[in-house]
Amino acid sequence: MNKLMTLSIAAGLAFGLGTAAYAAGGMKMDMSGNAGNMSMGKDMNMGMNMGSTKPAGPTDAALADGVVQKVDRQAGMVTIQHGELKNIGMPPMTMAYKAKDAAMVDRAKEGEKIRFRLEDINGTYTITRLEKQP
Repeated sequence: MNKLMTLSIAAGLAFGLGTAAYAAGGMKMDMSGNAGNMSMGKDMNMGMNMGSTKPAGPTDAALADGVVQKVDRQAGMVTIQHGELKNIGMPPMTMAYKAKDAAMVDRAKEGEKIRFRLEDINGTYTITRLEKQP
């Protein structure tokens, strides 16, 4: 009888913890000090409006500093070495990004210091603004 009870409890805990872990898989929690800032991932939205995942206000339009490392006009890509991109939570790195339009790619010159805005558009990091640093 004890073995049956132990197995029943173990199975119940395993099922309950597994279900909780699966449900929490799509949740993103911001632990940066903004109390209560939690949003549901795309796969767990369920029609609930938990607030925007993008910050509002002046910081939303902030430009980041970077240096153009490579320009691929044919692919419409610009490789940029940059610091932290707070609007999308990206650490400093060097990476190639898709430009929103060909004019941005044409303006970009290798070795040039720039200010730019990167956004996640339909799952693709896209340069939405690009200008030379003064």
